[in-house]
Amino acid sequence: MESRDLPIPDALLGQRLDKALVALCPDLSRARLQGLINSGHVALDGAALKDVSYKLKQSGTLTLTIPPEIPVNMNAEAHALDILHEDEHLLVLNKPAGMVVHPGAGNAEHTLVNYLLAHCGAENLSISGEQRPGIVHRLDKDTSGVMVIAKNDAAHRDLTEQFQSRTIERAYQAVCLGHPQPQQGLYQGNIGRHPQHRQKMAVLKTGGREAITRYAVKEYLPYTLSLVEFRLLTGRTHQIRVHAAHHGHPLIGDPVYARSLLSAKYPEIVRKFPRQALHAFVLGFVHPVTGETLRFTSPLPADFQELLQSVRPSV
Repeated sequence: MESRDLPIPDALLGQRLDKALVALCPDLSRARLQGLINSGHVALDGAALKDVSYKLKQSGTLTLTIPPEIPVNMNAEAHALDILHEDEHLLVLNKPAGMVVHPGAGNAEHTLVNYLLAHCGAENLSISGEQRPGIVHRLDKDTSGVMVIAKNDAAHRDLTEQFQSRTIERAYQAVCLGHPQPQQGLYQGNIGRHPQHRQKMAVLKTGGREAITRYAVKEYLPYTLSLVEFRLLTGRTHQIRVHAAHHGHPLIGDPVYARSLLSAKYPEIVRKFPRQALHAFVLGFVHPVTGETLRFTSPLPADFQELLQSVRPSV
């Protein structure tokens, strides 16, 4: 167990606690520090602080207690990965639909983290105090597309800051019910846990966290369907799926937010599409070490292309 006494310089007065700690402890990621705050490992002049957004109002000494990191004891599993870019600091890959990102309840193995441990080795993945080696952001199990993985804490910290400052370019394509009008615009509405169904997220009138999604219809399709491009300006759980459903245009195949497609007017592939028709096709960011602007694209997977071909009129 490590303990650090950190006098607060005047330059950090008025700053959020988590941001101040990042400045005082550059060797630790913001995510790790937020976890330590939430778990009661930060005190100001002996009084515990558990609010990451607490503003430092006066000089004093912060005491940071750092327990040993949770050991990575997950199994490494050999599995082919569709790697778009890899260097000593990060890895960019194309995640297929059906792949869970990290272990959790009911998914102790056969996850992307298990495969990364085999590909990179535990010593070559950022841990950041969590049981999610390398994971900076997440795609839902049945969402396909581009992801970036951090190989060290410095890369993890920088990429996390880019996500939090909303400078990451993230674009998705989806097939939705209905014809959104106008053809492009913003979906805005705070997202939080559904008040009755705790396994779902919802747009809330009060509470929740700010969520902004830009949409643009790329193609109005037969059967009153649409191919829509979504760009995330914030990153909330299920954000695109929740916003689209809230505005009456749920994603085809979404098992949580789409209304039932029982009408015989829809082709069978639409009625029985086995996942939400959502694909992360663009990811752009600044390399945390070289400063180079990187942008990666991923073509629509075969099942998505088949879905579109089945509803487009024959030429």
